[in-house]
Amino acid sequence: MADVTFAGLDLLATAVVILDDEFVVRYANPAAENLLTAGARSLIGQPFLGFFAERTELERSLEEARIIHWDYSARNVTYVRTGREPVPFSCTVTRIDAFGLGLLAELRPIEHELRLAREERQESEQQSNRELIRNLAHEIKNPLGGLRGSAQLLERELERPELREYTQVIIKEADRLQSLMDRMLTPHHAPHIAPVSVHEVLERVRSLGRAEFGIDIERDYDPSLPELMGDREQLIQAVLNVARNAAQAGAQTVTFRTRALRNVTIRKQRHRLALELQVIDDGPGVADEIQDRIFNPLVSGREGGTGLGLSLAQTFVHYHQGVIEFESRPGRTTFRILLPLR
Repeated sequence: MADVTFAGLDLLATAVVILDDEFVVRYANPAAENLLTAGARSLIGQPFLGFFAERTELERSLEEARIIHWDYSARNVTYVRTGREPVPFSCTVTRIDAFGLGLLAELRPIEHELRLAREERQESEQQSNRELIRNLAHEIKNPLGGLRGSAQLLERELERPELREYTQVIIKEADRLQSLMDRMLTPHHAPHIAPVSVHEVLERVRSLGRAEFGIDIERDYDPSLPELMGDREQLIQAVLNVARNAAQAGAQTVTFRTRALRNVTIRKQRHRLALELQVIDDGPGVADEIQDRIFNPLVSGREGGTGLGLSLAQTFVHYHQGVIEFESRPGRTTFRILLPLR
């Protein structure tokens, strides 16, 4: 009865375990099997408290939910796995009272909770930053046209040719700022979705990288990866921006690594299959003072940088329902892009 009644829980990204009033496991969804690294058959019939190191507080929460009928109670617990490192979880207990199955427990790794909170914060910040940059770019573009046109008219009236050097400076700087504003506005165009080979994208970036940075990019590809649905040009630009950032920071070696991940949660959505793309470099790393802001527009770790490359990369990845993260220390920086595969 439980398997039929709670079949809808199979689709959830969150690990869910159903308990009876004796706190014995009566159902575990696939996300719980994956999280607990055990099949449903080996979980069902087992005492739930037996999985955890800190049982007193958790047992009190279960008793309160069962007897006092509290609808919500959460505890941090450590899941004990035979032959493996213990894993800290957040456990939320809810009273359900259905078919003799009284409690529903949701399990989330603490690191997973922190990552979700970080993703939500980054997405909110990025949305605000995009709107700010878009408005700022529009405000700057209008006077730039007048400035450039006036410089051209002035140049025609100058009798001394040597003075035209100064009007050319104005025109060239106006053009540079115009190009910068166009780049700020570019991500707001909707992507053109079609089947794309990620390795074709990476090979294109390798070719551009050799021509632009003079750096050879090593490959570590998973040949079994299927095509993904995406905008080829946006994906090229996203990866190119990350590789360019590494080269400009002084990296001597950059590596592209692709892997397939199964049963992974990306932006609160569970996907049976996902692409993990890593861009690894041996540069000096991201400075500590900007690590929390590295994807914000106009934040750069090098003098003269525009601070738009990684911001655009994040925007393009988000357009594809993915996430981009990084870990950095001197000598090794890894940017990790996760994209759902269908």
